[in-house]
Amino acid sequence: MKTQIYATFGPSCKDEEVLKQMIEAGMTGMRLNLSHMSLSDAGEYIENYKKASASLNKEMQILIDMQGPELRVGNMADLSLEKGSVHSLCEIPFPEKVTDALSTGDQILLDDTKILCSVLDDNSIEVIIPGILKAHKSVKIKDKNVDMPCLTEHDIENISLAKSYGVTAVMQPFVRSADDLRCVRETLDAKGGEDIKIFAKIENRMGVDGIRDLLPYADCIIIARGDLGNDMPLWELPRVQKYIEDICHEAGVPYIVVTQMLASMEHSPLPTRAEVSDIFNAVYNGACGVMITGESAVGEYPIEAVRYLTNTAKEAEKEKRTC
Repeated sequence: MKTQIYATFGPSCKDEEVLKQMIEAGMTGMRLNLSHMSLSDAGEYIENYKKASASLNKEMQILIDMQGPELRVGNMADLSLEKGSVHSLCEIPFPEKVTDALSTGDQILLDDTKILCSVLDDNSIEVIIPGILKAHKSVKIKDKNVDMPCLTEHDIENISLAKSYGVTAVMQPFVRSADDLRCVRETLDAKGGEDIKIFAKIENRMGVDGIRDLLPYADCIIIARGDLGNDMPLWELPRVQKYIEDICHEAGVPYIVVTQMLASMEHSPLPTRAEVSDIFNAVYNGACGVMITGESAVGEYPIEAVRYLTNTAKEAEKEKRTC
């Protein structure tokens, strides 16, 4: 089976001609991140993608990435968090569920762990790893699970529009159990999306621990190494990735490997040797798809990144393990 090559919508690849060249370079599908926008906001992206696909007589795949049970800060102006500085909890619009769960000594990871803060008391935090915090960035309390609904109202609204926009699959983030996927399936079916597939993103230890139970409800597993790597020491991540791959092979469920496949190509026309080795090994070991995110969404070389992703996958396909 040919490896699926996915890229991510963004300002760098919004034009029809760029999308056409990405398809010609081997891209087979596009991901749309709906954490900060809705399907109706992405009309220009999707229309240009449809035109590009039609001009090349190619089938169009659109994957929409839901908000799901991820915690994020609210609306705010950019805030500079300098190392050692102390800030009131009121300065940052944390979700109520986060503030209710905080205890003295807790560590708060912000913006995909780029920023780390320690809770001093009921009202203040100290910055351990500095950075600029922007609106709607992710929040995680280290070693604590905060209960959240499977789908947000924003997610349900987008699912209602999915069929009309030609969406082929929903990427459900932070899957914790089979119940999450049953909820997504029921919502899709109720909103006319019976033919839309469910791609389950494994992004935390709960998803890893319960993966065997959720496989019957997933059309595809996504090994999402970004947030998954935030939930464990990074040196554990390769072993966990291999574990998920082996479980998927055993069950005959396809999987996609994502995150930092070609991160250096956001600003460089050439990848690193480590990156192409990572892509090769993912496909060689049996991945049915690989995906780039920032490389195509905001990177300087989206077409070149797709070409390297495609050509490396083709090399691996010569001897790849089958799903």
